[in-house]
Amino acid sequence: MNNNYTEGDIPMGFSMALAQNTHALEAFSAMSMDEKRAVIEKARRVTSKKEMNELVGGISGKNRTEIF
Repeated sequence: MNNNYTEGDIPMGFSMALAQNTHALEAFSAMSMDEKRAVIEKARRVTSKKEMNELVGGISGKNRTEIF
């Protein structure tokens, strides 16, 4: 099993939102592969920039378990 993601695996909007939120980027980097997959699947279903920012903001927030 390949545990690395390629550029096409992660939605561009998600990558851009992570790049703008260093706390979320650090939290995402520290996640297990299963957690990362769950977050990426949610990101694929996002339909607006606002919703993406809320998803990314939730990654590093105290209510992190709610994103799963």
